[in-house]
Amino acid sequence: MTDGSVPATLSQRVALLEAEGAVRRVVMDYFRLCDRLGPSTPMEVLGSLFTRNAVWEGRGRYRKAFGRHEGRDAIIAMLASYIDPPHFALNGHYLSSEGIDVLDESHATGRWMMLQVSTYRDGRSDFRSAALTIDCVFEEGAWRMAHFVTESIFCRDVGPWNDKADISVPQPDAEEGA
Repeated sequence: MTDGSVPATLSQRVALLEAEGAVRRVVMDYFRLCDRLGPSTPMEVLGSLFTRNAVWEGRGRYRKAFGRHEGRDAIIAMLASYIDPPHFALNGHYLSSEGIDVLDESHATGRWMMLQVSTYRDGRSDFRSAALTIDCVFEEGAWRMAHFVTESIFCRDVGPWNDKADISVPQPDAEEGA
């Protein structure tokens, strides 16, 4: 849809915006589920976000850590390895610097910078960043991820993300209440 020229009609422009929104939603649904990955995660829903022949791969430092998984079943098996016992005590993905290119009515590529904060079952915590490139296609009536690439930028161990201290809020002066 974006061959370098501006879409000519209002319907083309609306279709472009709808495709961008659908690609954004499928990626956000994936990370929302990954942030709460555990025994109650609906793996069939997670699987439905990928095409039948999807590829999920880590690059750079992530190649060794995560590898490459081909096909929806292989991707779900890899993700399921994190749920029993739960690998994460806390996990959050934050995406920024989004760029989504809708190439035609059935293919789009999205790019994001990702920050991830995690605390693991063993109590360790880290902060990491990755560059994401995710090709999506329209398959079986929905936009789905066809090729998911995550490339490590950095990783740093940190102290616990979630301490037990009270949340700091302003307190009225004792004299004001008198």
